[in-house]
Amino acid sequence: MAKLQAIAEALIRGDRNTVVELTQQALDDGVAPGEILERGLIAGMSVVGDRFKKNEVYVPEVLIAARAMHGGLGVLGPKLKETGVKPMGVVVLGTVKGDLHDIGKNLVGMMLTGGGLKVVDVGTDAPPEKFLQAAKESGAQIVAMSALLTTTMPQMPEVVKAIKAAKLKVKTMVGGPLISPSRSA
Repeated sequence: MAKLQAIAEALIRGDRNTVVELTQQALDDGVAPGEILERGLIAGMSVVGDRFKKNEVYVPEVLIAARAMHGGLGVLGPKLKETGVKPMGVVVLGTVKGDLHDIGKNLVGMMLTGGGLKVVDVGTDAPPEKFLQAAKESGAQIVAMSALLTTTMPQMPEVVKAIKAAKLKVKTMVGGPLISPSRSA
């Protein structure tokens, strides 16, 4: 459908206003919310993700596209709930204790949400107990941790230890510039 392609293209350009407008128009035209999500928003974000992996776009462009997607999700969210579209899973996401940086965490959160997951954001400077409590309360399948500072990286294994001690059956993810290989190398 042409409107879904137009949503994807506007998202790729980072045109939030057009994404919001076209998402509303598609709903008004009777397009199923799940279809708008999959073939419009997620399709566009997938292109952005692929371009990011190939170094064709950089973090600012990804952030702009993610904000455009977030705008579309704002229109689509209530309709997805009404139609019973359930998230594919739950992810607890946060920046570890001692670290106040959140740009990467927020970007990952938007992409996970756009990918059909429910994200429970525990914020920044989150101690292991906060991750653990949120995972228990939400029934999360994944706990994702972010760190920017070398001094806060040791908090990641502390979160994993707390999860293991609680015998919680979740996968863990870690991320941040110190963990990921440099894109400029």
